[in-house]
Amino acid sequence: MAKHATPMLDELEKGPWPSFVSDIKQEAAHRAANPNGLDYQIPAEAPEDLLGVLELSYEEKETHWKHGGIVGVFGYGGGVIGRYCDQPEKFPGVAHFHTVRVAQPAGKYYSTKFLRDLCDLWDLRGSGITNMHGSTGDIVLLGTQTPQLEELFYELTHKMNVDLGGSGSNLRTPAACLGQSRCEYACYNTQDMCYQLTMDYQDELHRPAFPYKFKFKFDGCPNGCVCAMARSDFAVVGTWKDDIKIDQEQVKAYAAGELKPNAGAHAGRDWGKFDLQAEVVDRCPGHCMKWDGAKLSIDTKHCVRCMHCINTMPRALHIGDERGASILVGAKAPVVDGAQMGSLLIPFIDCSAPYDDVKEVIEKIWDWWMEEGKNRERVGETMKRLSFQKLLEVTDTEAAPYHIVQPRTNPYIFFKEEEVPGGWERDIKQFRERHQR
Repeated sequence: MAKHATPMLDELEKGPWPSFVSDIKQEAAHRAANPNGLDYQIPAEAPEDLLGVLELSYEEKETHWKHGGIVGVFGYGGGVIGRYCDQPEKFPGVAHFHTVRVAQPAGKYYSTKFLRDLCDLWDLRGSGITNMHGSTGDIVLLGTQTPQLEELFYELTHKMNVDLGGSGSNLRTPAACLGQSRCEYACYNTQDMCYQLTMDYQDELHRPAFPYKFKFKFDGCPNGCVCAMARSDFAVVGTWKDDIKIDQEQVKAYAAGELKPNAGAHAGRDWGKFDLQAEVVDRCPGHCMKWDGAKLSIDTKHCVRCMHCINTMPRALHIGDERGASILVGAKAPVVDGAQMGSLLIPFIDCSAPYDDVKEVIEKIWDWWMEEGKNRERVGETMKRLSFQKLLEVTDTEAAPYHIVQPRTNPYIFFKEEEVPGGWERDIKQFRERHQR
């Protein structure tokens, strides 16, 4: 019999989708049937008490979790998020219920041995409940007590060769798509860049010193499988400079219905006979395509790299050969100042190891943001407050038309002294001469 009645949580199991409530109940039942388990280092009733405190929060419409102070592992300022219940007598299994973030491998590739070892470790030193993965990408281990943190950290780093992720006002755990390991559209090696920058910026990852959090994400192409341009302060999105490659014979095969569009992936929808003009050419946001019934042409200078044509006809169209990435800055969720998409800073940058060009841009942004950013202000908010023009200046990026959101409405133009040939001294001298005359 369940320790706590949870009628409101039970309702969450009745919908069409899998429920986290069912997962917690399953872990609670497992621990109740095996109270000694692997000699659990935290109370076996932790999952059961977690359900109880959540039900109470639903009933009273307020949280029963409190912060309770800083908790972590020695030498690290991030990676552990302290959680304490304000009803420890009623729910002793979750009196402490700290979250531990563990850095995921680039592309989220795991061996089955790693996953088994991780689950065994968390059964022993935690609640057995995990999040695979958190919104930033980390493996999230939900629920352990303070005395277990150093033990857990030792096992993770010394035996499993994996580090803690980021939390707090620091660099968060970088995330990358599968990149060139699986995807024919990847324009650079996302996994390698993600790994190298994670290694290079360990201090920024583990020791919070920023105004607020900072996220890297690496998308190999504009399809954006990790949604970098919407979810990261610094997005590196693969792109190409030359023409999309066209196989005209395969284009004709699609037009004739010999090949299925979207590689046959219609999600259960019958599109009927494929209409190349309606489904590809007319849907091009750059209006850069033309189909005359025999030949498909693309005007590259108007292509916005949306990937729609390539995704729809993958055997006929392919990304170009001159490959690199675009850098977008400032995306964030709506916490302080509303949601923001990333703003295009650099349209094309080389992405070959050791990625010095990319790191140079990162470090210039950090130097500026750490000097000018307010407490708990994301870099996108600093950019919005101090202007995108300032970001261009600090990153030594020349202004270009794609940086402009809308035409200027202010008729006054202010020049810096160094922008005027001859400087202000010449202008002042000419003014005085005219005045004296």
